Amino acid sequence: MEHEFTHRSVLLDECIEALNIRPEGTYLDGTLGRAGHSLEIAKRLTTGRLICIDRDQAAIDAAQVKLADYMDKVTLVHGNFHHLDTLLAGLGDPPIDGMLFDLGVSSPQLDDASRGFSYMADAPLDMRMDQSASLTAYEVVNSWPQEELSRIIRQYGEERYAGLIAAAILRRRADKPIETTLELVEVIKSAMPGHALREKQHPAKRTFQAIRIAVNDELAAVDAMMRAAVPHLAPGGRLAVISFHSLEDRIVKSSMADMARGCTCPPDFPVCVCGKSPQVKLLTRKPIVSGEEELAANPRARSAKLRVAEKT
Repeated sequence: MEHEFTHRSVLLDECIEALNIRPEGTYLDGTLGRAGHSLEIAKRLTTGRLICIDRDQAAIDAAQVKLADYMDKVTLVHGNFHHLDTLLAGLGDPPIDGMLFDLGVSSPQLDDASRGFSYMADAPLDMRMDQSASLTAYEVVNSWPQEELSRIIRQYGEERYAGLIAAAILRRRADKPIETTLELVEVIKSAMPGHALREKQHPAKRTFQAIRIAVNDELAAVDAMMRAAVPHLAPGGRLAVISFHSLEDRIVKSSMADMARGCTCPPDFPVCVCGKSPQVKLLTRKPIVSGEEELAANPRARSAKLRVAEKT
């Protein structure tokens, strides 16, 4: 049974405050998910407009119901924020007063065992956030070379036994394809030393994260989104991004820092010759994290970090 608290979006109050919503403004929720953030933004609009993007058609369909009272000011877009430029061009390139991106996997995807994201329930190896995409976890696990599997598990999962796990996957699939999530869990466990299996964290968590990131090309999408977002903001517009693991947070942090720095000349240059001025000012030197009350209600919020910048 689903826990009632999973319905509350992570860092909800903090996000609404960060966006500094004006009733007549134009806002974008680039990761609609369960529409928790979108609902709170829509409630605060009078003549304003809210654009909601999600790569999962199930999220778009569910939002028709969740946002039913506000659909006169909401535009739903089935798409990937990786292609933010194209999606906004299709809407006439409106200047945006605030953008929110919540980079976590949405609860319905995790809770729907059949989608293959969970290492706790048996399902076909899928892990696609967009069900119309072609690449699945099955293909990654059963056809990618050992070196590439080892690289993504080490890099995206930050898993120290990546080499052993990749080798075990190759051995198993040489016999027969690995078809389900629990088969993959068994292979992962077989590769890890005993003391690693006794750790608090589930032994398959890091590898599943890595495969999910690879299937959905998540880090490239975050990088592309960070580059595309600010040019579409109106002056004074806010960009708010919630990340859930260190790789994403690193991309968000460094992108914001680069845009806030402006000048790219070497430090020993006596004067600036690049002519680049800051595009944003940072509103969060350190990321905003969940308070004790939210953590008690929603353990998934533990790793959430919110960073905010304002267009200059």
